[in-house]
Amino acid sequence: MKFEYRARDKKGNIQSGEVDASNKEAAILAIQSYGLFVVSVEEVKVPFFKKDLPPLFERVTGREVVMISRQLSMMAESKISIVESLQTLSKQLEKRSLREKILSVSNKVEGGMSFSKALSYYPEIFSDFYVNMVKSGEESGKVSEALSSLADHIETEYVFQQKVKGAMFYPLFILVIFLGIMIFLFVVIMPELTEMLVEAGEDLPLPTRIIMACSDFLVQNGWIVIVAVYSTIVFSIKFLTTTQGRELLDKAFIRAPVLKEFFQKIYTIRFSTSFASLTTAGVPIVKSLQISADIVQNIVYRDAVLEIAVNVERGLQVSDSMKKRPDIFNPMMVQMAYVGEKSGRLGFSLSNMAKFLQDELSRTLDKYIGMIEPILIIALGVMVGGLVAAVLLPIYNMSMAI
Repeated sequence: MKFEYRARDKKGNIQSGEVDASNKEAAILAIQSYGLFVVSVEEVKVPFFKKDLPPLFERVTGREVVMISRQLSMMAESKISIVESLQTLSKQLEKRSLREKILSVSNKVEGGMSFSKALSYYPEIFSDFYVNMVKSGEESGKVSEALSSLADHIETEYVFQQKVKGAMFYPLFILVIFLGIMIFLFVVIMPELTEMLVEAGEDLPLPTRIIMACSDFLVQNGWIVIVAVYSTIVFSIKFLTTTQGRELLDKAFIRAPVLKEFFQKIYTIRFSTSFASLTTAGVPIVKSLQISADIVQNIVYRDAVLEIAVNVERGLQVSDSMKKRPDIFNPMMVQMAYVGEKSGRLGFSLSNMAKFLQDELSRTLDKYIGMIEPILIIALGVMVGGLVAAVLLPIYNMSMAI
């Protein structure tokens, strides 16, 4: 939306202009960020065909949160106030929804609210982990260091996630290509060939008969297949959004024969890095465990970490509590926690553990990507070649009989 405004500057001079905002309150915040005192704000009536589309897909990425954290850290280190830093930052942001939220945080801080409390109003951008890291920085007078640590942590997590997604993209791409080729053969090529082969009256090989039957079923009952596939996808998505479905999927991730070790390392890294960052920043151990439990993003691991938090509240050591869940925390993890507790550097010890696992997982991913590409290409060639051979074999036999 566009809003026309009239406002006074610090000298009392009247200024007017236009500002883009999602609503009147956001427009006022934007005008105030320029150091002006609002006199009036009115929405500009725009014909429906000229209106901007709503920002439905303006999702804030990890990279943007890293950028926000780094810039705020640098400005805080330069002794620029949080309010001024937020206002300066908002002018550089392209996404309207994000810009308005940063301005809202600035306005709340200017009104006397703490920075961490203001951030907590937008959990979709600033997680509980983020808010508590900033809060610990406020309490210790090291907001700049806290923001810098957050930027490092989020950036590492973001880069790692992108690497995992990249490793999964290629196999999915090959699978989609193969399915596309199969559908094209069954729906477009085979019906034409079937008519010709039936008219020839030749005995057809078993693979050819199977492909012809599949093609005939798809052509005549394609809508049944589409409805069945669509219903399965919708049901699966809805089921996986339930607590039971999510728990079933999370258990499958850490018990699958081939993928078990891979996912266990991912969840261990998430827990170790978040817990180490929080404890190093001065957040109490129990609170750090409770926050880290949600960051892991696995119900089984979350329950195990919350169980440790309860045991620590009762007086047990973190390492002793980990020993009770050998299915989640391996001996190396327990030993590192024990060494950290004995030396008084639990966060540092677990941080080193996370870095070691991350390096090991990165090497595993690189090895996996290097192996999977030729294997998938060969597999795709064999499957497509088999389909083509089953189609061409009877044609070849007919030509030989002539």
